[in-house]
Amino acid sequence: MTQGQPTYDPIDASRMTLMDHLRELRTRLIWVIGALVVGTAISMLFVGPLLEFIILPLTEAGAKPMAIGPTDTISVFFKVSFTTGAVLAMPFIVYHIVAFVSPGLYPHEKRNLILTLPGVMVLFAIGAAFAYFMLLPTAVGFLQSFLGDIIAQEWTIDRYISFVTRIVFWIGVAFEMPLVIAFLARAGIVSGRQLLNYWRQAVVIIAIIAAAITPTVDPVNMTLVMAPLLVLYASSVGLAYLLYRPRTPRDFSTEDFIPPEYRDE
Repeated sequence: MTQGQPTYDPIDASRMTLMDHLRELRTRLIWVIGALVVGTAISMLFVGPLLEFIILPLTEAGAKPMAIGPTDTISVFFKVSFTTGAVLAMPFIVYHIVAFVSPGLYPHEKRNLILTLPGVMVLFAIGAAFAYFMLLPTAVGFLQSFLGDIIAQEWTIDRYISFVTRIVFWIGVAFEMPLVIAFLARAGIVSGRQLLNYWRQAVVIIAIIAAAITPTVDPVNMTLVMAPLLVLYASSVGLAYLLYRPRTPRDFSTEDFIPPEYRDE
């Protein structure tokens, strides 16, 4: 070590590394927020057609949502704009999440993670389409007819929008299960045998999730939610069997982590 060269302190170095990560996190959060703002601004131009598309299952059931408060339409306008803006910004958001966590992965894990990004959007879109075109019409029709001869079914637009976005979003997220399990199996974190050993617990968890997502208490709608989730779980187990590779423990003792400016010449 040359004279006048600073002494290497691992604690100080780790602190600097942590600060670097925090700075990077701050920068990426700013970009994510910016993407949300831009996506929301773009969505504001198309709120009318989007709202007509969202309430289509209700109008096809012979009903029309209503606003009972002076600011309901304004809150619906911003809710639809923000939700659609988040969907538009999702590829950008996923990219920054991946870019933030990728330094802690092996090179092959980074490649696998990048390859899964298109699948994330595709599976989410498939799940959202399933929820909108198959689950919602059945749920809305059941709810409109249930005790309809006794109670007038007049739904507020604010509650209906929350009702639709909750179902569509969580079903879309649930459809990404095989892709997530495939990545974890390829990284050696979970195996098909482990998932299969816990199939009973998985069925109970899926039933609870389906009950939370399902807007009604009837078995028809709950089955409509549970059936694809069970199929997704079974396909996830199969993918885990095919893709599982034991994860090699990382030996940090063999890695030279001392910064160049602190190394002896």
